[in-house]
Amino acid sequence: MTTHRTRPARVRTAALVTALGVAAASALAAPAAAKGKPHQDEASTLGANVTIIDPSMTTTEIESIMGDLADQQRDAEMTEARHAVLFLPGEYGSVEDPLNVEVGYYTEVAGLGAQPGDVDITGTIEVYNRCLGDDSNPNCIALVNFWRTISNLHLTVETGDRGCRTGTNFWAVSQAVSMRRLDVNGQVSLMDYCTAGPQYASGGYIADSRFSGTVINGSQQQWLTRNSEVGTWSNAVWNQVFSGVEFTGEGAAPADTDFPSTPYTVLEETPLSREKPYLYVDAKGGYQVRVPDADRDTSGTSWGDGVTAGRSIALSKFYVATPDSSVRDINLALARGKHLLLTPGVYDIDRSILVTRPNTVVLGLGHATLTAVDGATPLKVSDAHGIVIAGVTIDAGEELSETLLQVGSKVSLRDLLASHLPQRWVDKIDQWRARFGDDPITLSDVYFRVGGPHVGKTETALEINADNVLVDHTWVWRADHGVEGFTEGVNGDTDRWETNTGTNGVVVNGDAVTATGLFVEHFQEHNTIWNGEGGTVVLYQNELPYDPPTQADWTEPDGTLGWAGYKVADDVRSHSLYGGGVYVFNQNNPSIVTENGFEVPETPGVTLHHIMTVNLSAGTINHVVNGVGDAVPPATSGAPEYLADYPAP
Repeated sequence: MTTHRTRPARVRTAALVTALGVAAASALAAPAAAKGKPHQDEASTLGANVTIIDPSMTTTEIESIMGDLADQQRDAEMTEARHAVLFLPGEYGSVEDPLNVEVGYYTEVAGLGAQPGDVDITGTIEVYNRCLGDDSNPNCIALVNFWRTISNLHLTVETGDRGCRTGTNFWAVSQAVSMRRLDVNGQVSLMDYCTAGPQYASGGYIADSRFSGTVINGSQQQWLTRNSEVGTWSNAVWNQVFSGVEFTGEGAAPADTDFPSTPYTVLEETPLSREKPYLYVDAKGGYQVRVPDADRDTSGTSWGDGVTAGRSIALSKFYVATPDSSVRDINLALARGKHLLLTPGVYDIDRSILVTRPNTVVLGLGHATLTAVDGATPLKVSDAHGIVIAGVTIDAGEELSETLLQVGSKVSLRDLLASHLPQRWVDKIDQWRARFGDDPITLSDVYFRVGGPHVGKTETALEINADNVLVDHTWVWRADHGVEGFTEGVNGDTDRWETNTGTNGVVVNGDAVTATGLFVEHFQEHNTIWNGEGGTVVLYQNELPYDPPTQADWTEPDGTLGWAGYKVADDVRSHSLYGGGVYVFNQNNPSIVTENGFEVPETPGVTLHHIMTVNLSAGTINHVVNGVGDAVPPATSGAPEYLADYPAP
């Protein structure tokens, strides 16, 4: 059954909001109706790197706090600093005195309301280009504006008179950046066109949000907008995907049929979705985590008819971890039925955190980061329904890890039982598992990094062995730059290739796995391998590795030139991809050739819709998919080669 999420009147902070149709045990009321202040003892458990903003603070005070943090984090790309700034319900800023703040690296800005409208900000919350050059060549770009989050608030864009920046909220970002549960009145620009060029931007993600005005895509090369309402969308560059988006403004909405003259990919409904859990303060001042339900075939926001359908879990039901917490204590708490909240920071993980119980929630604040130590897999998730992992970044360590996140074991419990039980019992197991097909294991804003701040090594970053898994926005990155101390120039690239090793970014062995927003880059063989049946991907973005030293280093054992960026196994009979791009920039050795951007079995059940390859000035991809599509050599730098459908209808 299709679910359409309709638009309500905006909720004001002073209004009491109740969750209609939610059981009394998990009913929500707008935090503004609280009889007292939020529980200070609970707030204190969130750690020193969580800043709570109160509506009693003046605009000047808030701008001072957040300005100092932005100054600290503006160039902190490779540091261990992690921060969350959480706004208590109330009103902030005004037309006369707008609240104008900036968001830097590893910073999450979120409202603590049950509804986006409970935190009402008049002003701007922005990200600008990062200028990496000097006065003669400022080189101001957004290509490395990673790792930041904004969510769960209402924003009325008010800038005052500030020249080129007047009238627009700038959000100039690239990968590992999400905008969720926002209600925005006014214009938003996804690029910063007010600094010295080239002003490039390279991707991002919007979900469960409403934008009443215009969203200026500008130079954003690829972008996914999912289950949202948008007034108007300005343009596209290479690969813009809309899934379950309702367009409410005047003029033509993006159309799937315009491809490739306008490279939009439009799905009227999202096949499978679950919104990310969020922290809020209830009517009694207690902290809760709202865990949205999964849903199928939806469009629009989850909060349009009231509080997002789902369940609430009191913070007291969570083990609240800090970087000083031991894995032993975390695992004991999880085994006893606790959920896990990771406060902002970097956690050294020398053995796996084990998430085994159904419906367990692991929620990271402020880009909490798990770093592998001694070759550990930092996080292992059992094949149990309803588990949610959200807001967690996982870094490879200096010793080789087999995986960084493993979902389901390589040999499933079901398969083990099937080898020992009568068929009638196996059938009952399958029937029981089918009951939970709409309660998938879900990964939301889970990011991976191999190299960058330190040397990293892994065979596979994300391995999914379980069935019925939803990946809702991930960036799986083998770093193309960092501060590891390699030599400069081409020799440095070769050092990186030989030292920061990552064979595959994502390997999917489970069936019925869905990904909405799959960004995977720079791994040393296939960036993504899909072995499971019934997979669905809505937006795929990939850059092949920059740093293979020679063609021999970038050639498959059977002699095929290079590894395709997206590989569906030869025996798969059912798979769908909507909106995919593979890019090449072999800066270490521009003579390197890759035969295909995509490789898939030639069978009617495997379909690719709106795919492309592009050259960023070095290297060559001969074909888009399976020998079809023209080459993108350096001479066509920036000019994509598109295929509307494969196989062709």
